[in-house]
Amino acid sequence: MTAAYQGGAGPAVPPHIAAGMQAALEQAREAALAGEVPVGAVVLRGTTVVARAQNRMLRDHDGTSHAELLALRAAASVLGESRLGECTLVVTLEPCAMCAGAIVLSRVGSLVFGAWDDKAGMCGSVGDLVRHARLNHHPEVRGGVMANECGGMLSAFFAARRV
Repeated sequence: MTAAYQGGAGPAVPPHIAAGMQAALEQAREAALAGEVPVGAVVLRGTTVVARAQNRMLRDHDGTSHAELLALRAAASVLGESRLGECTLVVTLEPCAMCAGAIVLSRVGSLVFGAWDDKAGMCGSVGDLVRHARLNHHPEVRGGVMANECGGMLSAFFAARRV
C-alpha cells in the first residue's frame, strides 16, 4: 500500500462517512448470511445514501456481481446520470481491478474503503489503478477506514469456510 493511502493516523472520519461505512458493513453481513464473500458498498451523495449493495456473485451466477459495481449501477439509475462526481463510494474492502476501473469510468468523486486487500486490491495494495497517471480521472481515496471491523468480518467468514 502506498503512503498516500495509508489509513491510521489521518484526519478524523466525518460522521456521514462513518455512517456510510456502518451501512456498508450491514450489507456485508447480509452477504455473509447468504453465503457470499462479505463485501458491502454504499454510494453517498452528500450525506444521503442513494444506493447500497452487497456481493451477489453466487446468487446471480455472475463473477462481476461485486458490491461496488452493483452500488454504482444502482446510484446511476437513481440519480439518472452515469457520472457520479458528486458521490462517494464507501466499501468494506479495497476494490479489485474491475471495480477500480468502474470507479474511474463512473467518475466517482471519492472512494472510501475499509480493509486493505493484499491479494487483489487495486487502490494502493497490489496496484493503483484509480490513480494511474495516464487515466483522466482520479477520485480522492481514503483507505483503512474501520479496517479492523471490515477485515475481521472477512477473516471470520473465510475461517468458517476452512473448518
